[in-house]
Amino acid sequence: MEATVVKNAGSHYLLSPLPEWKVFPAVLRGKIRLKASEITNPIAVGDRVSYSMEDDTAVITEILPRRNYVIRRSTNLSRQAHIIAANVDMAYIVVSLYFPEVKLPFLDRILVTCELYGIPATIVLSKTDLYREPAAEEIDHFRSIYEKAGYPIIEISVKTGEGIDSIRKACQGRVNLFSGESGVGKSSLIKALDPSLNPKIGTISAAHLQGKHTTSLYEMYPLASGGFVIDSPGIRGFGLVDVEKEEIARYFPEMLKAAEGCRFTPCTHTHEPGCAVKAAVEEGLIAPERYNSYLGMLEEDKKFR
Repeated sequence: MEATVVKNAGSHYLLSPLPEWKVFPAVLRGKIRLKASEITNPIAVGDRVSYSMEDDTAVITEILPRRNYVIRRSTNLSRQAHIIAANVDMAYIVVSLYFPEVKLPFLDRILVTCELYGIPATIVLSKTDLYREPAAEEIDHFRSIYEKAGYPIIEISVKTGEGIDSIRKACQGRVNLFSGESGVGKSSLIKALDPSLNPKIGTISAAHLQGKHTTSLYEMYPLASGGFVIDSPGIRGFGLVDVEKEEIARYFPEMLKAAEGCRFTPCTHTHEPGCAVKAAVEEGLIAPERYNSYLGMLEEDKKFR
């Protein structure tokens, strides 16, 4: 028998035979847990699994091949990695220009990971009712950075309802991951999409203007309007996994396109003469913020090695 993991609570799980929402508990065999020693969670929300019934208990016996997944290095310089979600149709990366302030290198690491595993990504700019008037130029600048890279951006406000309907419609018939830093409003957005749901909603820490961790478990919810959403805990660090230093530039869509004109192959886009990527940055075709994120990832790669 097969089902999808819809909640991860350590060694206990909830499964459902998607697209039917019929949740039941399950446990994990120890031998599966040992197979992936460098992964902190061998089974992720969204995984398809096989299970058998033993004494009225569902026991997971096999993890079926993943179509894709979102993974991050667990902590700085750690060798272990954590799978955020598997078999995702769309990733919504929720950010806020302020309260808390967006960290572009963090956002770019998530986008690179989505590119690496072939997951379409949409950027959700939240809380726009708080800063649209005073920060109109900053919003336009943010949009220009990521629209040049080819990413859709949806501006939303849970307070006014702006943008909620368009996300609700886009979620239909899909498994949708909502991810981002703590305090950006993921859980509030999910509740706005379907008021019958009750993901934990936190407040911003006044001392640091960073979100307090409110979602400790990864969990999937069915939307009344159709489709499923995965709520993930707020993330403060996002290290790349499974990508070689020489390959990182391929996962910046705007850099990949420009790199076709580089004089040398391979080109690291750092010091080589005739580099079309550096030329595109100078001409404003590639945002310098994105290029700086790329350089930061090259340095980060050295640390992890």
